[in-house]
Amino acid sequence: MPIVGRKIGVVNIGLKSFAENLEKQGIDVIHVNWRPPAGGDLERIRLLSQIEGEEVDQANQVAIKKILESQPILVSIKPAKDAIPKMHEKMFLHAGPPVTWSRMCGPMRGAMIGAALFEGLADTPEQAEKMLRSGDIIFEPCHAHSAVGPMAGVISPRMPVFVVKNRKAGNFAYSNINEGLGKVLRFGAYSSDVIKKLRWMKDNLALALGLAIERASEIDLRSITARALNMGDECHNRNAAATALFTRSLMPYLLETDLHVDIMKEVARFLSENDHFFLNLSMACCKATMDTAIGLKDSSIVVAMARNGTEFGLRVAGTGEEWFTAPAPLVDGLYFPGFKTEDANPDLGDSSITETAGIGGFAMAAAPAITKFVGGSPEDAITYTREMYEITIARNKNYAIPSLNFKGTPTGIDVRKVIETRITPVINTGIAHKEPGIGQVGAGLTRAPIECFEKALKKLAENHR
Repeated sequence: MPIVGRKIGVVNIGLKSFAENLEKQGIDVIHVNWRPPAGGDLERIRLLSQIEGEEVDQANQVAIKKILESQPILVSIKPAKDAIPKMHEKMFLHAGPPVTWSRMCGPMRGAMIGAALFEGLADTPEQAEKMLRSGDIIFEPCHAHSAVGPMAGVISPRMPVFVVKNRKAGNFAYSNINEGLGKVLRFGAYSSDVIKKLRWMKDNLALALGLAIERASEIDLRSITARALNMGDECHNRNAAATALFTRSLMPYLLETDLHVDIMKEVARFLSENDHFFLNLSMACCKATMDTAIGLKDSSIVVAMARNGTEFGLRVAGTGEEWFTAPAPLVDGLYFPGFKTEDANPDLGDSSITETAGIGGFAMAAAPAITKFVGGSPEDAITYTREMYEITIARNKNYAIPSLNFKGTPTGIDVRKVIETRITPVINTGIAHKEPGIGQVGAGLTRAPIECFEKALKKLAENHR
């Protein structure tokens, strides 16, 4: 068919500059933003081809069904040694994949020292460090015990933990109690005032909350999370609405207890002054949700992302409890006055279980105000969430985002999609000082290392032969 004298339209695939040049000449152009899969790497493409198929897709649908149907509820608070199976007097749990004392980062060592002082195993930081270095204490990941802890993530035997039950699946998850911001144990601080607060939390706060939860019977964490997302939280670094909703749910039962009025006043004041209180509950809620998919043969869904300040690690449903690790990245963020990038420790904590479950950084579009804490703009927050739809397989109808016409949050990170697109999960997080004993110095954003996903892809392909 002759084209001379006819109006020409062009479909451009690949470089956008070609389309832009044609548009300048007045030609109608449709640009297709196509990229070769896996960055054009032939080995990665070969591995992807090995796990493309009905078995993987079906396994992922089973995994996502378990995740979306989960119903996490708070049922009690108990000392860790009484709540967590296999926890004992000589065991300290930590955030992230396994790590030894010799490889621990500064803030995690500081938190371990603080835990030893809290437990009464040492009288001074020097005694505590000597004991911890000796091997007398066993260090294991929180994730190995269905638990999670923010930043250093340290849980010691007498620390009170939230007990969260997945009412649908019957599994349990555990988390310690949030201390608030600033100079706290989870950021590696261990001064006398930090230890004093921890002991007050054990003796008074946990007692009061435990009695109130017992009277309430259970508290629906999924419902609180859903409502908080509609009120401007993303339930990782912004928990103001969720904490207020939790406090409102608990307060009538707290007032029914026989506790002295002074204790109730202290507890009410602590909750009202700690907007981050719900973080640990959010983490346990997400842990109870994601653990339901562990061990599903052939599934390429990520069930955990965690950092120990030295390494970043992830677990995949189809490979069980195996960790795939890479060096922990630094966080790009905003620093408190007097601190700078050179002071920061690499990324740290189990709190990225929130992103793994489709909230936190994945739900930043619901929380534009979070950008004042971690950097960027409200437009960036929406962009991050939209980008995460590219690497997930579902939208969680339980967690709707108002600014995206109540679209469900992007849920179910697929290793294959990460490798295909080269888009890695975004995580918003706090920043700890690299030296023990100092504490938090800022907050910001980071990305999960692509190397972890490449290792997971290789293992999935091996298992799928």
